[in-house]
Amino acid sequence: MQIAIMSRNRNLYSTSRLIEAAKGRGHDVMVVDPLRCYMNIVPHAPEIHYKGKKLEGIDAIIPRIGASITFYATAVLRQFEMIGVYPLNESVAISRSRDKLRSMQLLSRKGIGLPVTGFAHSPDDTDDLLDLVGGDSYVIKLTEGTQGKGVVLTETRGAAESVIDAFRGLDAHFLVQEYVKEAKGADIRCFVIGEKVVASMKRQGKEGDFRSNLHRGGSASVVKITPEERSTAVRAAKIMGLNVAGVDLLRSNHGPVVMEVNSSPGLEGIEGATGKDIAGQIIAFIEGHSKRGKTRTRGAG
Repeated sequence: MQIAIMSRNRNLYSTSRLIEAAKGRGHDVMVVDPLRCYMNIVPHAPEIHYKGKKLEGIDAIIPRIGASITFYATAVLRQFEMIGVYPLNESVAISRSRDKLRSMQLLSRKGIGLPVTGFAHSPDDTDDLLDLVGGDSYVIKLTEGTQGKGVVLTETRGAAESVIDAFRGLDAHFLVQEYVKEAKGADIRCFVIGEKVVASMKRQGKEGDFRSNLHRGGSASVVKITPEERSTAVRAAKIMGLNVAGVDLLRSNHGPVVMEVNSSPGLEGIEGATGKDIAGQIIAFIEGHSKRGKTRTRGAG
């Protein structure tokens, strides 16, 4: 099988592990930088060109799309889908999960546990917005933020009002969420492949930081998840339409709540914490599900 990995850097841990796993299972692999692809948008004979040549003969593609290039990279992925290449995660599912508001609305509609959340751009009444969320501590985040950036914890109502005023000045959309104190700065990353949680880890924020992102100095350890947490993670990935996802949960007093569904979850932390060959399991999934022209997502909305 000819497998393409959509990535801007073949030396990144996740990309290099996928190359290693695919080659180890006897497949041909190429890495494609989506920003260097160009396409013709014509009926009946769509094409993708890369480094001066038409891309042909690719059976499956693994999108590793950074948030900053979502718009163009998903357009390239759609073009691959148009020529019949099987995507590990489909373009519409990636776009759906990258839109924080849309993803939360879809999860809420299907009854998935979420932190109480308000969404705003330029609220006329900040007090009413905070009343909607309730409590006295809030997590305020820009909808375009990634890896813990653009996320602020406010421990008083006055501080929340000040941050909202600042975000309003940025002409930005933002979310206001309840702060789940009982999680104590930790979350659980469930790695979903197909309809199964294949690995899970607890991510603990560094001292003094409520954000648990490993990129920000957090630590990771193996964790045993409950059946409810397992079911929530699988359902959340399915609602987004993602075959492979990292579902981030918090343990709240009223059960697991989903913080985010990541369409390009990193492999380094989860493989390091669990010792599992996640890259190999991803390639095995492609082997079992790849079919020419099979690009329809399993999600909705």
